[in-house]
Amino acid sequence: MAPEPPPPRASYRTTGSTCLHPLSELLGIPLDQVNFVACQLFALLAALWFRLYLHPAKSSSAVRHAFATILGTYFVIFCFGWYSVHLFVLVLVCYGIMVTASVSSIHRYTFFVAMGYLTICHISRIYIFHYGVLTTDFSGVKPSFLEYLSYLLNFMSVIAGPCNHFKDYVAFIEGRHTHMKLLEVNGKHKDFHSLPEPSPTGAVMHKLCVTLVSLLLFLTLTKTFPVTCLAEDWFVQKADFLTRLCYLYVVMQASKPKYYFAWTLADAVNNAAGFGFSGMDKDGRCCWDLLSNLNIWKIETATSFKMYLENWNIQTAAWLKCVCYERVPWCPTVLTFILSALWHGVYPGYYFTFLTGVLVTLAARAVRNNCRHHFLSSKALKCVYDLVTWAVTQLAVSYTVAPFVMLAAEPALSLYTSMYFYLHIISLLVILFLPIKPQAHLQRQPQTANSVNKKKTD
Repeated sequence: MAPEPPPPRASYRTTGSTCLHPLSELLGIPLDQVNFVACQLFALLAALWFRLYLHPAKSSSAVRHAFATILGTYFVIFCFGWYSVHLFVLVLVCYGIMVTASVSSIHRYTFFVAMGYLTICHISRIYIFHYGVLTTDFSGVKPSFLEYLSYLLNFMSVIAGPCNHFKDYVAFIEGRHTHMKLLEVNGKHKDFHSLPEPSPTGAVMHKLCVTLVSLLLFLTLTKTFPVTCLAEDWFVQKADFLTRLCYLYVVMQASKPKYYFAWTLADAVNNAAGFGFSGMDKDGRCCWDLLSNLNIWKIETATSFKMYLENWNIQTAAWLKCVCYERVPWCPTVLTFILSALWHGVYPGYYFTFLTGVLVTLAARAVRNNCRHHFLSSKALKCVYDLVTWAVTQLAVSYTVAPFVMLAAEPALSLYTSMYFYLHIISLLVILFLPIKPQAHLQRQPQTANSVNKKKTD
């Protein structure tokens, strides 16, 4: 009897540290993922220590900046290796450009600079710039070199983000973050200055629970329904269309927990350090969602493509809106999706997803403008509309993002071919035959009629 083949080993190809390779083999998880989780867990502990022992009341801003930078730099080297040291050259170049150019010029050419630097970033496989100078809003103030380094390389967001504004980060380091947000959000309440400093413990514990559940789902669902099965013969050639449609949805649902895990853990790290306070709600509860990158409930219950995108990778979406959508003079939706593809990297699957996303976004916008107002006359009709649009949205998202997860061009084309490019065709037909903005015209008629009737009544 032939011996059974040994179980497949986890890949240990990485430019970073290999000291956790035994643990990687034991768990059967690729080494780069093990390094990522190890850094984030260490960052969580460091964040607690940072908030307690390097509190702004106990330490100077320079000390806090320096500690955050040094530890963040170590994380980069641990995850990406000494190969990433050349990022400091890019940091110096960017800082030199920033301090020698006027703020207005930087503002004017942000979109074009962003595209150039993001391309360089991904070619060199440096992920730091995702959350660095290109996301910042200096508000007319040129930072010192230490502030700039700290903002780019701080240990709380250097590995997994999220993006944050420069003014918020500096206010956090200097101990002004809490009062600044209370003044912005709750300025009408007179006695907020006398309130004790809010504790992030509850928010951190809640997010760690979400992280743990996401990890368990990742270790079970993702391995049970791997994305590789979408390229297998039984799916591409033998399964009927309805089976492919349903199974595609299940596989895409199973791929979400890893994103929920990474982004929620990153949010918890920042909160544990005392960063991420956004004010108090109407019930007087502290909110720690300033840096939150996703809203899981709204994602899973989204009834439109727009609602889905607004609650997925929130901080990056806000950055893309700021640097591209609100600034380019033509085709803002198309250019924003293209910039997003460049932001993510060079895999063909990214471009399949974001170019498909352009069609689906425009088609969904046209359908909503033409149809939604017909279902608002009663709660029953509205409920039916929401149920149908929820199902359509979830299936459309699964179809659109599948190449993003598959990465390569060949399996993505194979998948879309097996699905007969149905969503591409439907989206094109909707865009061609439905009016773009009829809703505004339809809303004017009842308003005019109501105003006339009101005048007659008066």
